[in-house]
Amino acid sequence: MQQRFSGVTVTRIIDPSDAEVPEHAHEWPVLSLFVMGAYLNRTDAGERFISVPSAVLYRAGAAHRNTVGPEGFEQIEIEFDPRWLGQVRLPDAPVVSWVGGSAGASARALALQCGGDMSEQALLDAVRQFVQRNAPPTHNPGASWQDPTSRRLRDDTSLTVAELAKAADRHPSWFGTAYRMIIGEGVRGTAARLRVERASRLLRETDTNFCRIALAVGFCDQSHMNRTFQRVLGRSPSTVRSERTNMRRL
Repeated sequence: MQQRFSGVTVTRIIDPSDAEVPEHAHEWPVLSLFVMGAYLNRTDAGERFISVPSAVLYRAGAAHRNTVGPEGFEQIEIEFDPRWLGQVRLPDAPVVSWVGGSAGASARALALQCGGDMSEQALLDAVRQFVQRNAPPTHNPGASWQDPTSRRLRDDTSLTVAELAKAADRHPSWFGTAYRMIIGEGVRGTAARLRVERASRLLRETDTNFCRIALAVGFCDQSHMNRTFQRVLGRSPSTVRSERTNMRRL
């Protein structure tokens, strides 16, 4: 998927599992929006492993490289002429990131918008709103229970808020709210996204049939997988399978 307007290009970038994306830079600023998967992002500002709703802004010429996680990585890249944004001021740092929290949720909403057909004016308004609403860039510090909870949920996407809260020795109501504030999505949203990530890798990188993939990653059946894909990605499993020919060649 790619949309081109005067002064801006929107591209869906899909990297296969465990890929190494070599160091590169862009002539214009790029706003990279997390869709699904995980990656280790390396820039002059350091390293950061990202696996939750987020966005990274690279100024023109800012070098970066990625190591992709075992489920692959999908992002939306918005590359634009700075003049395209008009009077909106970009952060001064060469690389800035918004990871999790309300900014991560905003980035995810923007990524879903960009996944469909947008007019240039709608795109401009959405990007301006994101930058202005989330200035300065933020990164939630997390909590002592965040990493153990993430591991439990990755190991078993059927776990409920109550079960995760009990393991973290927290009240379920408090835990559910705190989780959403830190991660940028709810527990059920993360569980659905993880299933979609795993199914997407199998759809793109194997010839396994849809029914077997659905059961292998924790969906009740193929119909359940179809509905979840539409909700999480706005696309069907069959569309995702067809994207195997569009994965970035590295």
